[in-house]
Amino acid sequence: MRRHGTSRTTLTWTALAAAAALTLGACGDGGTKEPQGPEGSTAAPRVQLPKLPGEKLEVAAVWTGPEQENFTKVLKEFEKRTGATVTFVPAQDPIVTFLGTKIAGGAPPDVALLPQVGALAAAVQNKWVQPLGPEAAAQLDANYSKGWRTLGAVGGTQYGVYYKAANKSLIWYNAKAFEAAGVKPPKTWKELITAADTLSASGTPAVSVAGADGWTLTDWFENIYLSQAGPEKYDQLAKHQIKWTDDSVKQALTTLGELFGRKDFLAGGQSGALATEFPKSVTQTFTGGDRPAAAMVFEGDFVAVNIAQTQAKVGEDALVFPFPAVGGKAPVVSGGDVAVALKPSKGAQALLTFLASPDAAEIHARQGGFVSPNKAVDPAAYPNAIQRDIAKALIAAGDDFRFDMSDQAPAAFGGTPGAGEWKALQDFLANPSDVAGTQAKLEADAAKAYGH
Repeated sequence: MRRHGTSRTTLTWTALAAAAALTLGACGDGGTKEPQGPEGSTAAPRVQLPKLPGEKLEVAAVWTGPEQENFTKVLKEFEKRTGATVTFVPAQDPIVTFLGTKIAGGAPPDVALLPQVGALAAAVQNKWVQPLGPEAAAQLDANYSKGWRTLGAVGGTQYGVYYKAANKSLIWYNAKAFEAAGVKPPKTWKELITAADTLSASGTPAVSVAGADGWTLTDWFENIYLSQAGPEKYDQLAKHQIKWTDDSVKQALTTLGELFGRKDFLAGGQSGALATEFPKSVTQTFTGGDRPAAAMVFEGDFVAVNIAQTQAKVGEDALVFPFPAVGGKAPVVSGGDVAVALKPSKGAQALLTFLASPDAAEIHARQGGFVSPNKAVDPAAYPNAIQRDIAKALIAAGDDFRFDMSDQAPAAFGGTPGAGEWKALQDFLANPSDVAGTQAKLEADAAKAYGH
């Protein structure tokens, strides 16, 4: 999956109690609801869709691999109910550039899923997207909290449906590797570093870092920064009201360097991490029995999709704990992809209506590695207790959240491969001792992207 979603969201501390349920207690599989109807849909559809025989639609998103395959099952159900034909169009990062090219060529997709707040704002500013129709808006009003509805609006007009969310403050671990080293899930950053030392001394590198994908590095930084600097500073940095040369950024990078600076802590060392893409970072953590390439991997609930590509079982071989507290409170970061219509067609609005319904989300939820902000989704749709608890924590947060800072930033800084924050943090991973140089580069790139 692509990072940020996912447009990541930072949930406030009230969600922590729910998030804490993701620890050792949430290991079982119990209570999975059996699918009913085609592709695991419910037997009685809860949303009525128009008949669209012969209509052809295109849907663009940056999803690949299992994530794309699972979403295709949702689209297949839409086809069955409406008679339309839907084609998935793989998009590249940054998606605004991809869509701009399509629109300039006169061939925009009907619907796109945007993984950044900045992308939605840019699409509205460019007059690419259509407001939600009454049927889609009715589903949104019925199934989503005000906070999630607001996130899909620009200037008071509703444009988008947050179809997919993610809890981005999770560390997944190989149960056998932890057991072999005698390590327990850490609750603080200091305990994490101690555990990493013990794991590495036992012969298993502590962490698999997907350094080839810069978005994962922004997630590392943001979790540390939120916990260490606190929400006020976090909001200020997200808006570039304070500079990246601020002492709080120095502290966060120095803390991150405690992990990234230890070659023995990282699978393949710094150079190996920089050559590792996200899917491999997960699969190499859950293959090799009790001697995997690494004992832990950091990222969101969508990690479960990639674990499914191995022989490991979520809840048994693959367990999870919340991102450890660096400061007084552990961070809770989430995100989401917002679906928007790029064409004023009946089919595009019908698909948005479907994506705003629990029917679509439950089909996707049964596949694993997916969390919906739709509060009408039956928790039993999630395939195991771990994913159910992740979903419950998201819903329990209600309207108390703020968006991830890199997703609030202009795409040139916070969402472009090989540029801005992604590239600066990759350079930092290569040389974690250069905190001042990293700060200077981050500030120069941010000032240029924000226009000041």
